Amino acid sequence: EFITAKQNNGELNNFNLSVAVTDKFMDALAKDEEYDLLNPHTRAPMKKLKAKDVFSLVVDSAWKNGEPGVIFIDRMNADNPTPALGRIESTNPCGEQPLLPYEACNLGSINMARMITHQNGRAEVDYELLKETIKTSVRFLDDVIDMNKYPLPEIDSMVKANRKIGLGVMGFADMLIEMGVPYSSDDALKLGDQVMTFIDEESKKVSAALAKERGPFPNFDKSIYGKYTPIRNATTTTIAPTGTLSIIANVSSGIEPIFAISYIRNVMDGTKMIEVNPIFEKIAKERGIFSDALIEKIAERNTLHGMDEIPEDIKKVFVTAHDIVPEWHVRMQAAFQKSVDNAVSKTVNFPHEATRDDVRMAYVLAYKEGCKGLTVYRDGSRDEQVLSTGATTTSAAVPVTTSAPAKDGREKIIPRSRPSMTMGVTQKVSTGCGSLYVTINSDEKGLCEVFAQMGKSGGCAASQSEAVSRLISLTLRAGIDIEAVLKQIKGIRCPSPLWDKGNMVLSCPDAIAKAIERFIQSGGVTKAAASAKLNGTAALPKKHDTESLSAKVTSGTKELAGMCPDCGNILEYVEDCVLCRFCGYSKCG
Repeated sequence: EFITAKQNNGELNNFNLSVAVTDKFMDALAKDEEYDLLNPHTRAPMKKLKAKDVFSLVVDSAWKNGEPGVIFIDRMNADNPTPALGRIESTNPCGEQPLLPYEACNLGSINMARMITHQNGRAEVDYELLKETIKTSVRFLDDVIDMNKYPLPEIDSMVKANRKIGLGVMGFADMLIEMGVPYSSDDALKLGDQVMTFIDEESKKVSAALAKERGPFPNFDKSIYGKYTPIRNATTTTIAPTGTLSIIANVSSGIEPIFAISYIRNVMDGTKMIEVNPIFEKIAKERGIFSDALIEKIAERNTLHGMDEIPEDIKKVFVTAHDIVPEWHVRMQAAFQKSVDNAVSKTVNFPHEATRDDVRMAYVLAYKEGCKGLTVYRDGSRDEQVLSTGATTTSAAVPVTTSAPAKDGREKIIPRSRPSMTMGVTQKVSTGCGSLYVTINSDEKGLCEVFAQMGKSGGCAASQSEAVSRLISLTLRAGIDIEAVLKQIKGIRCPSPLWDKGNMVLSCPDAIAKAIERFIQSGGVTKAAASAKLNGTAALPKKHDTESLSAKVTSGTKELAGMCPDCGNILEYVEDCVLCRFCGYSKCG
């Protein structure tokens, strides 16, 4: 059930699933034998299963929608720096950080696109700059351990006892392009190995220097390093996916190849924007081949192969994730893994027509090459594509289009275009900040947008209500279930709750949620459509009679007062004024 848990697209969307695979299992798979299924708590054998059958189930599920991934758990335990404290049973969701109970991630990534120097007209790795960056990064990550505030005392204790950090890279593909090295080449593998070896060795030197200055990690004597030079951190290197970081830095993520050279971004008003890799744009302009028509053509094709207008040397280095055969993806991951304490997070991209045997071979190759895990994704295998370009086609059109390249393997979608004509109603709701006018519109596909405007313009309440309504509109046109949206915003409290038509309005977001609920419960989508055809607008009928305010007031003063805007605790009405007894906040000054 765990292996197939995500075969129904749409379930467990916020979970990354991986299966822990042992060396004994892989040995049984190679020999086509059975293996012992162990109780995870007692380690006692429960029954025997055919390794080939279970592995086929994993492969089939991954082929269908990219999950589960595979973790080679024995390999991770072989590199466990503190085996005396226990076995590693799992990793963080992306798979790059094996952790003991109560440990936490503390990761950083060096932008390799900035670690380049030019000598005699050729781009090279600037190892001096990289060395200084490593020194700063390790010290910074070690400082984070002490400065952080942890949610549990057990986490605080364990993190500070082992002081694990994970320094890695991003922008590696951009670095290769700048140096003129094709991603799927032996030169790229060699360069990746050299860079990661340098980072690992230098990070250990800095950690050893910190141990002299600040002391080794407290569990050092219980670690595999006990007989060697003391170090400050039980681990120092990790390759993370860097999804958000790489977007901020505008570089390729982790050690992934670039996903697209150019792609089409659909903007909220229905217009299209052409995005292009900045390095390609620079080189194309220098070579005199850049044009809007060329960029749009590349976005539609998602490859430079077969484009005669592109010089061969450019086509050689500007390869995307889908231009690279899975074997090279795996080999690159293995090249980095050799010098990484923890693990490497990477996705092996498959074309839509890839077979289950292709996926099977990638998993087996990853194990043989020394990887600690593997994640695969077959293009177009989900109802909502993780990443897409103009060249991607699927069997059925969906009202949601995919956005710009995702950096971390997670689903990224943008909303459908706003329809040119909508129908709806406007409700007036009284809030503690004034009258709020909530307009709810729909089209033939259902609810599509919400507007919320305060009776008086300007101010924080007005701007925040507008922001909430804009985000709700985006989610509606992106196909998100409205009930999921209402669950998030209904019940939010502010310091100024107010009664409106017998209902407590806790805040402006709460008012918007309740207005949408009334709209839905009254059959508003259908009624609004019919009414709009006749009158253009319609008032929503009242759903409830006004309740007695006195009956509500007796429920207690704390329920009326809401949450403190400074500390988040419950406010009280004291002497006709709102007061927080936790931090001293008072609305009366």
